[in-house]
Amino acid sequence: MKISLKQLSKDFKNLSEKQVTIQGWIKTNRNQKEFGFINLNDGSTLSNIQIVYDKSLLNFEEVSKLGVGCSLTVSGRLVLTPKARQLYEIKATEVLLEGDSPETFPIQPKKHSREFLREVAHLRPRTNLFNATFRVRSLLAYAIHDFFIKRDFIYVHTPIITASDAEGAGEMFRVTTLDLEKLPKDKEGKIDYSKDFFGKSTNLTVSGQLEAEIYAMAFKNVYTFGPTFRAENSNTPRHASEFWMIEPEMAFADLEDDMNLVEDMIKYVISYILENAKEELEFFDKFVYPGKIKQLEELVNSKILVCEYRNAIEILQDSNYKFENRIKFGDDLATEHEKYLTDIHFKSPVFVVNWPKDIKAFYMRLNDDGETVAAVDLLVPGSGELVGGSQREERLDKLIKRMEEMKVPTEEMQWYLDLRRYGGTKHAGFGLGFERLIMYVTGLENIRDVIPFPRTPKNCEY
Repeated sequence: MKISLKQLSKDFKNLSEKQVTIQGWIKTNRNQKEFGFINLNDGSTLSNIQIVYDKSLLNFEEVSKLGVGCSLTVSGRLVLTPKARQLYEIKATEVLLEGDSPETFPIQPKKHSREFLREVAHLRPRTNLFNATFRVRSLLAYAIHDFFIKRDFIYVHTPIITASDAEGAGEMFRVTTLDLEKLPKDKEGKIDYSKDFFGKSTNLTVSGQLEAEIYAMAFKNVYTFGPTFRAENSNTPRHASEFWMIEPEMAFADLEDDMNLVEDMIKYVISYILENAKEELEFFDKFVYPGKIKQLEELVNSKILVCEYRNAIEILQDSNYKFENRIKFGDDLATEHEKYLTDIHFKSPVFVVNWPKDIKAFYMRLNDDGETVAAVDLLVPGSGELVGGSQREERLDKLIKRMEEMKVPTEEMQWYLDLRRYGGTKHAGFGLGFERLIMYVTGLENIRDVIPFPRTPKNCEY
């Protein structure tokens, strides 16, 4: 019977002495003249299986010379080995070469730097590190959908091509079919986007939030989960030009409801990974971030603290810690400030709430002080900011005034204002960068290592 290594690990006792067939890739091959040992992995689990072969194989000489990376179909008898490190192995009766791999194969059984592996990103999933990373990515994606579906949220597919700029930052990738060598101009000498494919200026989305608000006003609780894009010329370990976002939106909800949802979701997906990716987390705990499992368990079992932005600034100013960037009220928190709050001061995850309006987006609800908005960032130990959210501004007059102050064109956003004109209600939501979540769960520090095909400035391979 053909079986995966993951299935085999669950049912090996019942398959003892039975004939099984495994298909996978060679990790190591040790030949000892009369017999040999192949470590084989099929991608279904981080663990390999040992294949024992001897001269009873018709192609013993060929098999003994097979190198790392070769793909095989192996049939043989499953043998229990309770006294060995691995509880079972396969005594091969047939080994068929599916695809050869010469000695030039770059992923040899030795330690490779992550920088080198980024240069061969098409091969790096075959290493233990990236095998574990992208399995965790898959499980986290499932857990997120599972969390929201169980709570009756509607999954909304928001557009990738849009005419809206949710963040108002202008760092967008333009989408056009115009001839860049002969751009049409209007009477004022500006590019005439009426001649473009969509008849207007369009770009790749930086967020699905604004469109999600439309559906929240009909379905009450919705969420998006998809790719977003930002043309930010930044080469830091935490930024990428293409990344995935989870963005729920809730009608009849305020900032406290928003924080409750954030806490519930984070604890749910991390609990899911602790339960369903034990082997992978043990790998990360041992080789990437010692203490990671304990850190995740502590988050799941703790109550997330709440701190006013103003108080957070005072804490940072009163500390004797030497920051690279001095901070004052009205400044955004840098990563070093976030990590000080979580790792040193609170020693815990913390919600920082009620931020200065001048550093936040136009759609966030203005507080009564006229100086701050009902915004929240979740900061977590070891990583800093993980989630950003807010209560949205539901008051039409205040929203229009805010848009005018920030020079957000109201003419092009009448559909957004209509959400307040016709049956509007208080509502709230947040954005969670999926890659930031993966970095936190695995302990990996570079976003390029948690995206299968990283898109960064001057880099768009594959």
